[in-house]
This record gives sequence, C-alpha cells and structure tokens, in this order.
Amino acid sequence: MHEAPATPELDRLSSLLERFSVQAHMFHNGPLCGVTHFAAQPGLGFLHVMRRGTMTVTHKARSGAARKLEVTEPSLLFYPRPLAHDFHNAPAEGADFTCATLAFDGGDMHPLVRSLPSLIVLPLSRVSDVAQTLSLLFGEAERVRCGQRLVADRLFEVLLLQVLRWLLDHPEEGGVQAGLLHGLSDPRLAKVLVAMQERPGEPWSLPSMAECAGMSRSAFAALFRQAVGDTPANYLIQWRLSLAQALLRSGRSLKQVADELGYANASALSRVFTQRMGASPRAWLKSL
Repeated sequence: MHEAPATPELDRLSSLLERFSVQAHMFHNGPLCGVTHFAAQPGLGFLHVMRRGTMTVTHKARSGAARKLEVTEPSLLFYPRPLAHDFHNAPAEGADFTCATLAFDGGDMHPLVRSLPSLIVLPLSRVSDVAQTLSLLFGEAERVRCGQRLVADRLFEVLLLQVLRWLLDHPEEGGVQAGLLHGLSDPRLAKVLVAMQERPGEPWSLPSMAECAGMSRSAFAALFRQAVGDTPANYLIQWRLSLAQALLRSGRSLKQVADELGYANASALSRVFTQRMGASPRAWLKSL
C-alpha cells in the first residue's frame, strides 16, 4: 500500500487516548547482565530503552514475535501486549536499560493495542524527536529527587506517544499491518476515523463516511477495507462496543451508554453487545 503523506493539521491520537488511556510505570534503570526474563503479565505491555551495548532477545515459539533477534545499537523495544521475553547480555558489564510497564485501558482490547504487532524494535537513530524526552528521562532515572518516579512515569508516557506518532508516519517501516493505526496513517481515512472517535453517536452511514473522506463510496469502502482490515460498518460497531465496555467499567448505566453511542435504547445496545461479545453487558461486567 502506498504511504500517504501525513496530515499535521489533524490530531489523530488525542481523542483516542483520552478515551482509552495508557499508564507507564518505570521499574528498572541500569545495566542488565546475563539472562533476564520478563514474564507476561495480564493487561501489561513493556517499553524498554537500551541506552548502550548489544544483546540478543528471545521469545517462545508461536508467540507472535521472532524466536531470536539481535539488537546491536541503542533502541526502543515496544511490547504492546503481554508477551514473555528474555534479554541475553554479557555476564558482566551488560547493556544499559531503562524499562517501564504499560497498562493500556482495556488491556488487549485497547483499540491501538489490537492494531499493533507483538513487538516493535526501533533504533533510536531513526526517531530524532525522542532525543529530548530521553535526555530528561535518563536524567530523572539517574538521580533521586522528589517526585522522581512520577516524573519518570510521565516521561515514559510522552515517549510512547512519540513512538506512536512515528508509527503513524512510517507504518510499513514499523511493521504495522492492517488496523486502526494503519488507517490513521492515511489522511483521507484519518478524517473519518477521528470523526467517529469524537462523535460515535452520530448516525454514520457509508455515504456520510465517504463524504467525510472526500471520496466516492466504492473507493472509500475499498481503501478502508485494505488499510483497516474490516468494513466501515463493522469497524463502527466494534468501536462503539469498545467505548461501551469502557463506559460500563466506569459505572455508567446501560441506558446512558446507549444514548451516548447512538442506539435507540438499552435493549438495542444489549442485543449487539451480546451478539459480538458472547455475553450480555451484565454478565460481561460480572466476569471482570
């Protein structure tokens, strides 16, 4: 797929991350020597920054990531989903790291998490925008001061946002396959996706989506399917259901959620929810 030019006037991430947040927690700073195992923790991803050195990373077979890869320069290693991995460093004077866990709202059901590969390895030399953030992050990690942990956590969140920005502008280079992030990388589709994110309760139809994108219906439907991996109608249903889950978790009533998402009543939302999720909203909430 041809990579379309970016649209800097359109904010493609804020409305999404305002509804589905992510929280970082720094848990390590310094060298890692020998073999270090990172267990898969439910609901958590990882963001590692290798500041210096080289290493080998291994994963189990059929994990969705390469069994073995070599990291030979300062790099970011981004695991959006829980995935066990091992870092193999020299027994002494191993590579130097700053590491954080990432708690995505909704876990594996976070819209961005679903659209990302199992692992993204990004050499720092490719992402010049992160240099200042990393300088601040390393400064906080190396010196104990009041509020150090909080500042370091927020800086990791800024770093993640900058990585997502880079992936929006370089989806193929980042290994991003069909999905939300790939759709947002196309300026025509981005207009529609952001509009649906911000106004999910509107009576969206194929004609109204195509008009928003400035395309014919057939061309829009074909491009959407190619970039996002789903039809516009199915994507809209999934987006509304993702929002419904988040709103129900926050304590909103089914009727309130139905009104906000454009359903005629609570029963209409409950039917769609049950068909797609395999459980009623009430049963789903009880299972959490």
